[in-house]
Amino acid sequence: MVLVSHSRDVAAATAALARALTGTGSPAPVAAAGGLPDGSIGTSAELVRAAVAKADEGAGVVVLCDMGSAVLTVKALLADGSLGTADTRIVDAPFVEGAVTALVTASAGGDLAAVLAATDDARTYRKL
Repeated sequence: MVLVSHSRDVAAATAALARALTGTGSPAPVAAAGGLPDGSIGTSAELVRAAVAKADEGAGVVVLCDMGSAVLTVKALLADGSLGTADTRIVDAPFVEGAVTALVTASAGGDLAAVLAATDDARTYRKL
């Protein structure tokens, strides 16, 4: 899984939370692509490409984005094929809830289809 946020801190903290909530064992790979290379706020295509390469273990990569240019950047990279050979999918899910459900599902052995279904459930889960 790759987390694309405008903020390095938000992406890293969300990845840490998702890892912590997977429980015991070895979590599936998660990489954060937050902010610009200099640490400022923004979205970096180069950081997204590096994060996808880091997270790719051959089973597919799910990408969650926070908003705006993060989504547009990932869509552009998918369209131009520059995210490598991985079966990479952007998902429409809330950033934190989607990250947790994706990582828990993948860490429990779920395949790409199961992870996509879990993130879809996270998108529609109501709190009240």
